[in-house]
Amino acid sequence: MLFRRRSVMFKKKGFLYELNKNRIMFLMIAPTLLFFLINSYAPMVGIYYAFTSYDFAGGLFGSPFVGLDNFKFLTQSGILLKLTINTLGYNVVFIILGNVISIGAAILLSEVRGKLFKKLSQSIMFLPYFVSFVLISVLAFNMFNADSGFVNQLLKSLGFDPVDIYNTPWLWPFLITAFYIWKNLGYSMVIYLASIMGISDEYYEAAKIDGANIFQRIWYITIPMLKSTFIILLLFALGSIMKGQFDLFYQLVGNNGVLFNVTDIVDTYVYRSLKVNFDIGMATAAGLYQSIFGFVMIMTVNYIIKKINDDYALF
Repeated sequence: MLFRRRSVMFKKKGFLYELNKNRIMFLMIAPTLLFFLINSYAPMVGIYYAFTSYDFAGGLFGSPFVGLDNFKFLTQSGILLKLTINTLGYNVVFIILGNVISIGAAILLSEVRGKLFKKLSQSIMFLPYFVSFVLISVLAFNMFNADSGFVNQLLKSLGFDPVDIYNTPWLWPFLITAFYIWKNLGYSMVIYLASIMGISDEYYEAAKIDGANIFQRIWYITIPMLKSTFIILLLFALGSIMKGQFDLFYQLVGNNGVLFNVTDIVDTYVYRSLKVNFDIGMATAAGLYQSIFGFVMIMTVNYIIKKINDDYALF
C-alpha cells in the first residue's frame, strides 16, 4: 500500500505532471525546441560522413564505410596538427590580447569626465563591429596589394622597395590579429565598461580618503572587480576556441595557397574540402574533431574553475 502511494506521488511529479501543469510554458518554448531539433540535433546524423569515403551515387548510408581512415590521414599527413596549432594559436592571441586591450580601453573611458567625448569615443570604437568582413577584405586589398596598395605607395614615396604582402606569410598572423582586434574591440569594451559602471562609488571614495591615487584605485579596485566578467567571457570564448573566425580568415586570405601554412584553420579547411575537393568524409572528420576538442576544452576549464571558485563556473 505504501509502495503504491509512493508510485502515485512519483507519477504526479513526473514529466507528464509537469507538462500538464506548465503546458502554457512548454507551448511557449516549443518553437525554440523545434528550431534546435531541426537545425542542431537532426543534422548530427551527418557525423556518419566522417567514417565513410563519400560517394554521391550511394548517398550517406550507401557510401563505403572506412572507419577511422579519414582521421588517420589527417593525423599522419600533419594536416590536423597544423590546423590545431593555427586555430588554437590565433584564438589564444585573440582571447588574451583582445581582453587586455578591451579592459584597458574600458578603464580609460571610465576615467574620462567629458560625456560628449566619452560617447563619441564609444561610437567610433563600436562602429567597426558592424562593418562586414567583405568590406574589410576590400579595405585590406586596397591597403596591401603589391601594385597600387596604400602601404606600397607610401613605401615607394619614402624611397623604399615595395613589399608583396600577399606573398609574405610571416606578416599575416600580425595583420589578421590587428584586424580582429580593430573589429571586436568596441563590443568587448562596452561589456567591461558596463561592469565598471556597476562598481559602487563607495569603494573609490574610501580609497581616495585613504590617499590612493588613480593608478592604485584602478589596480586594487577596478581590475579585481572585473575578474568575474573576464572569467565568464573567457569560458564563453574557450567553448569555441577551436571554432575560428571563418569570415575573417576566408575574406582576408581567400584561396591564396601561399599563406595556408600560417593562416589555414579548421573552418577554412572544412570549407575548402567541401567546395574545392568535394571530400565530404574528410571535411566531416575535421569538423567532428573540432567539436569534440572544443567540448572537452570547455568541460575541463569549467571543472578547474569550479574547483577554484564555484561562483565563477558556468555550471
